[in-house]
Amino acid sequence: MVVTAPGPRAAGQLTLARGRRTHRPRRGRPGDHGPEATTLWRMRTTVRDEPGTLAALCAALAGHRVDILALQTHPLTDGTVDEFLLRAPEALPSTELSDAVAAAGGSDTWVERADAHDLVDAPTRALTLATRTALDAAELPLALRQLFGRCTIHSVPAKSFSGRSLESTPPAEGVLEETVMRLRDPSGGAIIIERPYLPFTPTEFARARALVELDARLGPRVPHDGAVLTLPEGNAITVRRADAGDLAAAREMHARCSPATLGLRYHGPVGDADRYLAHLLSPRFGRTLAAYTASGRLVALGHLLWDGDEAEVALIVEDEWQRRGVGGELLRRLVAMAAETGYESVYAVTQSANTGMVTAMRSLELPLDYQIEQGTLVISARLDPAPAPVPPLPHAR
Repeated sequence: MVVTAPGPRAAGQLTLARGRRTHRPRRGRPGDHGPEATTLWRMRTTVRDEPGTLAALCAALAGHRVDILALQTHPLTDGTVDEFLLRAPEALPSTELSDAVAAAGGSDTWVERADAHDLVDAPTRALTLATRTALDAAELPLALRQLFGRCTIHSVPAKSFSGRSLESTPPAEGVLEETVMRLRDPSGGAIIIERPYLPFTPTEFARARALVELDARLGPRVPHDGAVLTLPEGNAITVRRADAGDLAAAREMHARCSPATLGLRYHGPVGDADRYLAHLLSPRFGRTLAAYTASGRLVALGHLLWDGDEAEVALIVEDEWQRRGVGGELLRRLVAMAAETGYESVYAVTQSANTGMVTAMRSLELPLDYQIEQGTLVISARLDPAPAPVPPLPHAR
């Protein structure tokens, strides 16, 4: 949320903004060589919460022909963190920008290249993420990741696969430990957010808690809109999102699968296969697609599982429905979901003997990397990122 607190700091900013506007270089006059090439930067710096500190920062930036496109303030107990979106001359290095801010009273300054996504103002971004979370429980980890930039999200279940309770559930109010936030997951367990390169502020902690509270109030929810597909042989299947409500059908599908199929999917004792389903079907750990026949029989599951900065894809297709294109269709949709959420790659953990999965990954026609260790094959696919709308550059204030 963009905050402009009334008082001397804000007054200094407004006064300086008016003065800075008169010193912007004019374009189109004789001797000019066209618009100056610029670069977008995100910058944070800590200042004393005193009259004139913000004005001093703005003056230092104006002295280097830097435009302030957006400003957020994060109050601390002993100061304020000012966060800027800046448009600076391309020739201005980040080190010189940091030095100028330090000379104006800023400390613990952090500077990073920005992109078109950062041009969306903070309230709009927060409302968009809240809407996505309200519509789909699987969006909560992704919304938190996009809210805080380059960070890692870990969803820790309340119990292990064996049913043993894990002692990692944080208190209801959550815990903030500089570069780590620990929040109680409404569905059980914990959500851990890590950003080693930049400490979280109390303002960011409050935003995270508000998003988690929204998820808790709305309860379990997954959109179930499906798509009817006709396979090459003429049979029709419905592909839709799955959740815990599909648990019974998934167990029945497991019972129809051969031990070889279950072994290739779960890489362990076949008798343990059902124990993974509750975790896999939880929207907190990713997204699951289900393929149903016209008669209502579940014949395949495809999983997209969040794994920090990466995402894992996994498939299981009932024996009778293998080699019909069902797995490939699920995989293409899972990969499209990963690209839409900003992941740059996905990977599949399988075995060299699983020719069906290898063929499906190759059919994506994406750059693939292969790693083989002790019979386990990891195939990674580099994704083409989904194009993002590029909003126009705002005018400097």
